[in-house]
Amino acid sequence: MSTDRYQSPLSERYASKEMQYIFSPDKKFRTWRRLWIALAETEKELGLNITQEQIDELKAHADDINYDVAKAREKEVRHDVMSHVYAYGVQCPKAKGIIHLGATSCYVGDNTDIIIMTEALKLVKKKLVNVIAELADFADKYKDQPTLAFTHFQPAQPTTVGKRATLWLQEFMLDMEDLDYVISTMKLLGSKGTTGTQASFLELFDGDNETIDKIDPMIAKKMGFKECYPVSGQTYSRKVDTRVLNVLAGIAASAHKFSNDIRLLQHLKEVEEPFEKSQIGSSAMAYKRNPMRSERIASLSRYVMIDAMNPAITSATQWFERTLDDSANKRLSVPEGFLAIDGILDLCLNVVDGLVVYPKVIEKRLMSELPFMATENIMMDAVKAGGDRQELHERIRELSMEAGKNVKVEGKDNNLLELIAADPAFNLTLEELQKTMDPSKYVGRAPLQVDNFLNKVVRPMLEENKELLGVKAEINV
Repeated sequence: MSTDRYQSPLSERYASKEMQYIFSPDKKFRTWRRLWIALAETEKELGLNITQEQIDELKAHADDINYDVAKAREKEVRHDVMSHVYAYGVQCPKAKGIIHLGATSCYVGDNTDIIIMTEALKLVKKKLVNVIAELADFADKYKDQPTLAFTHFQPAQPTTVGKRATLWLQEFMLDMEDLDYVISTMKLLGSKGTTGTQASFLELFDGDNETIDKIDPMIAKKMGFKECYPVSGQTYSRKVDTRVLNVLAGIAASAHKFSNDIRLLQHLKEVEEPFEKSQIGSSAMAYKRNPMRSERIASLSRYVMIDAMNPAITSATQWFERTLDDSANKRLSVPEGFLAIDGILDLCLNVVDGLVVYPKVIEKRLMSELPFMATENIMMDAVKAGGDRQELHERIRELSMEAGKNVKVEGKDNNLLELIAADPAFNLTLEELQKTMDPSKYVGRAPLQVDNFLNKVVRPMLEENKELLGVKAEINV
């Protein structure tokens, strides 16, 4: 590791080696050579004077890239594509005259960008599927565990720990739908020339439009794609990058929501992210257990959400058939968006896999609020015992205010049940009232909702993608 120059934290601290390789120079330049081979094969198959010997020579040097030659050449000509065309030609003297024939730089640059983004999207999908699988297990395990639900972060009605987890799950499932759609729509640029008119091929193939129409489909098939975009300028539409990063931003938003909830629950001491035996929570306060992984999820997620603005603005400001103000921006915004979301999903895997739930704390907080939430049931029982509903409603309101004052002003325990038992209007004993304090009576259909959601929505998706399951995250710091 170099210590005398800036190193991206996304590479040094957060992203996996797998995602880093997808955006590495080696991956890019190997893909360039695969594209040059696909172009030469296509042109040969369509009748140009290219020999099998030339194709074989190109294939023999597809992976042993002579970087030193390319680098030296680029210093002279200041053009990365032509430098690599030259370097490939040095290794392939018989084929050097047909490398890049009829193509412009975007043939390798843009097609490689699409190939790399598609591969990266598939890795994102793999990790997202595993986050969903772990959350599904968590939701199922705690589907019956009553907990206090909040609206406005104020006590509302009880739900269950598992039901709350389905809210996180559903957002990730929406992201999965978007991700699948975008992956399914990814197409190559193909080989369309300087302004997208295929003029060079009109010259190469003597105006044979029927033959030229076969070029893009053949290249797409050789590179593992169904088709190419039907029209283009010099580049594929930069709106594609916008679509891709918007999907990443959606996943980031879901992860941010999840991590925020975990941070709040950790403050309440109800749920904790994993905390390792030797981990230090604070340099000053040795007792602290800070939710640093959830905080990192939130931090990186904000980066990805904001990063999605880059390709949107780039797409909006491309002039006519192309301008080059996209290039420097794309080199940053697209790879770093993927590296960040990769780190986020690894953190989510790690956090969900090690979540610690504290039922006793959950029960204590719920029971401190439950008497207020049980008042409607108590009132109904009192009416059954002969009470007047309107009078009882007013008495409960008054007693609730008194109990609330005892809690908030006096710092005492909630004594609403004792106040109701002492009021003859209710004709209920404290023992009878305490029997109504079973939290499971107040969670509504939460456990059933968890079962239905997992069985009807989540598990069918996991079954469809079962070959992607089994990923475990490695957190560097």
